[in-house]
Formats: sequence, C-alpha cells, structure tokens
Amino acid sequence: MALAARPPVLLALWMLVLARSSLKAADGGGWRQTGPGADVALAEERCTVERRSDLTYTEFVQHYAFLRPVILQGLTDNSKFRALCSRESLLATFGDHVVRLSTANTYSYQKVDLPFHQYVEQLLHPQDPASLGNDTLYFFGDNNFTEWASLFQHYSTPPFHLLGTTPAYSFGIAGAGSGVPFHWHGPGFSEVIYGRKHWFLYPPEKTPEFHPNKTTLTWLRDIYPALAPSEKPLECTIQAGEVLYFPDRWWHATLNLDTSVFISTFLG
Repeated sequence: MALAARPPVLLALWMLVLARSSLKAADGGGWRQTGPGADVALAEERCTVERRSDLTYTEFVQHYAFLRPVILQGLTDNSKFRALCSRESLLATFGDHVVRLSTANTYSYQKVDLPFHQYVEQLLHPQDPASLGNDTLYFFGDNNFTEWASLFQHYSTPPFHLLGTTPAYSFGIAGAGSGVPFHWHGPGFSEVIYGRKHWFLYPPEKTPEFHPNKTTLTWLRDIYPALAPSEKPLECTIQAGEVLYFPDRWWHATLNLDTSVFISTFLG
C-alpha cells in the first residue's frame, strides 16, 4: 500500500471501532461511550512490553526498575477502588467538586478549572482526529488530595518501590482517542481502572519524532506508519487491572482506546 494512502485508511479503521467497542469488557463502570476507538487501526494485539504475573521484588530491581518497562498483573486487588470509580459513584461523591483540566499536549500549557460533573457530562467525549493538543482538555494529575482522599485511601499501590523515592498519585479520566503526546519524567506505575490505554515508549537515548502540540492520534496517523522497524517504539495496550511500570526518563505517549479511568503512582 502506498504510504500516502495509509492515513485515510487508518482513520477509516479508527471509526470502525464503534461496532467493536461495545463488545469489549462487560463492565465498563458506566463510562463506555459510543464513539471512535483506536484498536482496529492500532492492531491491539501488537505488544512488545513483557507481561509478568509472578514477579518478585528482586527480579523487578535487577531486570526492570532501571532498564525497561514491564506490565504487572495480579499483584494488587483494587476491586473496591474500581467500584468507587464507576461513573455513578464518582458523580455522586465528587460531582460538584472543582477539578483542574490540562491541555493534552507535551507541556500542558493551559489549565482550566470547572466542576467535575461538567467535565464528565459535557467534555468527556471521543477525540476529534482533527484537533490539536491544545484544543483538548484532559483530566489528569492536578488532583486536590484533601478533597479526593476518601477515594485514594482505597487504592492499593503496586508493592514495588525504589529507594529514596516517595509515591505521589495522579488520577485521570479521559475520552476514547485522547491521550498525551511524547514526554518524559521520573519513574512510576500506571494502572487502568476502566477502559484500555495504549502506550508507546522509547528509552531516554532515543528521542522520538513528534510535534508537542499534535495529539497521539495524529502521530499514530501521520508518523507511525512511516517508521522503520528499528525506529518503532515499545508498545502495548494496558487492560483494566493491569499496571505498567516505566523507568526514569523514558519517553512515552498514551492513547486511550476507550473512555478510560486510570491512576498513576509517580516515584519522585
């Protein structure tokens, strides 16, 4: 297929997920919306990040903590936290609380404050493929920990820690097709509570080609198809209940395949 023809094909496949989305995961916590997702265009089965369900702390430190990402399975039970994160429960508990939204670009320049129910009911919709990052508002990271403490106290963090670091939570909810383009920071864990989130990752020494104000969806459409095999990132779809660990200074971009609820534990 000619390279120039790929973006329209990817965009068409992206729209086809509407029919598939409702078949994924019987319990979406009330968050699942009809709208585009990326799993058909993305070939969701493509995963180049190792999954581990039997990892010890010693193995984590020796093989992953400072070297490469890993997906952790079955290490914690967050079923109670998950129930509290349903759409109905969060709106009942936090609907009138003011939340701070960030623009979905690399540097999150703009901040907007508004009631949580307004974000959920009016702004939480599938990503417009034509929108820029600064046109998309994203709820992630700027949480008032005093107001949200009644929720966070029920979250069980991954059992692995790095010496000299202190964990800090960032909680988020985002629409299908949204995400944050490539950026980097310190190490951490990211767990999907509802939905699915696809990650693209590069080691610190391999700076990806990207535009900081264009969405991950645009990067997937315009840049990803032209990458040689040796230039492609590590990538995988993180399912509800799974936790991705990413080491210090690893480049990463995210793409929500569904309306997704997620929480990260940053090790600062």
